Parts: sequence; structure tokens; C-alpha cells
Amino acid sequence: MTEQVMTGTGRMPKLVAPPKSCETHSHIYGPISKYPHHSGRVHHVEASLDAYRTMLARLGFERGIIVQPSTYGRDNRATLEAIATMGQANARGVAVTAPDVSADELQRLHDGGIRGMRFFFLVDDFTIDDLAPMAAKVAPLGWHVQVQDNGSWIVDAMPYMKDLPVDVVIDHIGRTPAANGVNDPDFQALLKFMESGKCWVKISAPYLQSTDGPPLYRDVGEKVKALVSVRPDRLVWAANWPHPNSPLDNKPEEADCLDPLLEWVPDKKIRDDILATNPGILYGFDR
Repeated sequence: MTEQVMTGTGRMPKLVAPPKSCETHSHIYGPISKYPHHSGRVHHVEASLDAYRTMLARLGFERGIIVQPSTYGRDNRATLEAIATMGQANARGVAVTAPDVSADELQRLHDGGIRGMRFFFLVDDFTIDDLAPMAAKVAPLGWHVQVQDNGSWIVDAMPYMKDLPVDVVIDHIGRTPAANGVNDPDFQALLKFMESGKCWVKISAPYLQSTDGPPLYRDVGEKVKALVSVRPDRLVWAANWPHPNSPLDNKPEEADCLDPLLEWVPDKKIRDDILATNPGILYGFDR
């Protein structure tokens, strides 16, 4: 199998990130000889920690959140090793485990810098029925649950999410249908959920839900502006590096996903909070 090696290089952004800026959703993919792929899952990119740190430095970010990729299933070694190398002053992570994970294993993951449990419903690690029992397990550690699905899903998922004993982090602005814009019923449900203060949203991967495209992703920008108007203190930004859903010969440029914040969030104080203050709170850096 031929793997593309990501370097983390690219153009410099126009946006100047504030101190303690934190990128909140990227994946590390090591050599397949060291990190075997989960059965049935293939990923043709090698994206090393060194390349990730090159990307962070280029964007002006000091901190990063390593999210367990579906490629490795419940084998969190690559994620934990990346956190250990960066150091917990600069890195945290989000893990995937078996539903029957023990308290001792969760404590081991916590000691390794994990602060959230991932529910990526586009693959089969968990079902929506696992949310409540898993949330009860991670609540004593102060973790959150991180949820991603695609399409018209939020209204149906809301009864499972709204009363959990932990915060809920929604990936990629909810990935609601682009054609429906801000009036989509699922996006409106997301706005209402944000009002509760228990929901966080990642401003990330605009290319997954835009019909306008770069450089401004105007349709995504309208959703971001709506989110900012509701709870700017519950928003964080992410690069989604190395863009696992994008074709190998057409990977997005991370600076093109960061610079639209200058138009989407013109208030510098709010923008700086999204990039630094909010993730510092969510991931426990500044507690």
C-alpha cells in the first residue's frame, strides 16, 4: 500500500493567532508497520507528529488536541504517544474505547492526557445508545463526549444528548445539510442546544459542508455567525489535519480554513477567545 507523507507545510495565514492558541481536532497517522489499521479500515496518509507540529507553528498555535482516528479503532497508542511527546502543557487528546472499558483504563487514559471520548457515528465503534452509559463512566474524570454525524441527525440525537452528565462537543459545525443553511431544523436544534451551556461546537472542516467553497466559505460563515450570536464562549477552532475525508491529490490548505475567521468573527476579543481562552477551559489547560 502506497502512503502519502504529509509534511505540515503550506502558506502562512493572514490571521495572527493570540498566545496559547489551541488547534482542537487533528489526527496522527504513523507508519502502518508500527500502528496496524483496524480491521476493514484503510488510510493512505502518514501524518507524523513532527509534521503536525510544523503545521501548528506555521499557523502560530502553541497547543493541539490529538483526536483518535477511526483508522486505529480502539488502539489509542499513536494518540497517547503524540501527547506524551508534545507534553501535557501543550497537548491533550480524545480517545475511543470499548463500551465495557474499566475505570482503571479510563484513569490510565486520563493520566496520559485524554480529556474526551469520541463518538464518530459514521463508523461503528459506538451507537447512539452508548452515549449515556459512557458519559456516566467518564463524568467522574471531568471529560466530555465528542460527537460527529452527517446530514439530518441532530434533532434525532438531541434526546440522547441534552441530559447527559457531561458536556457535549459537536464536530465540524454539526455537518448539517449545506443546502438548507442556517434555517435547517437540525442546525436550529444545535443553536438551541448551545444556549444551554452544555454544548461546544468546533469551527472546523468548512469544506465538508459548503457549496460556496474557499476562500470565504460564505454559507459556512453564516452558520458560524449564528453560533457566535448565541454562545461565543462555547466555540473552538480546528484544522482537521490531515483532512482524512479529502482526496490525496486535493488536500485543503489549513490557512484557508483559519483566515475566514477574520470575516466570520470580526470582533478580535471573541476571535481570540475562540482560538485560545475557550479551548484552554474545555481541555483543562488553564484550570
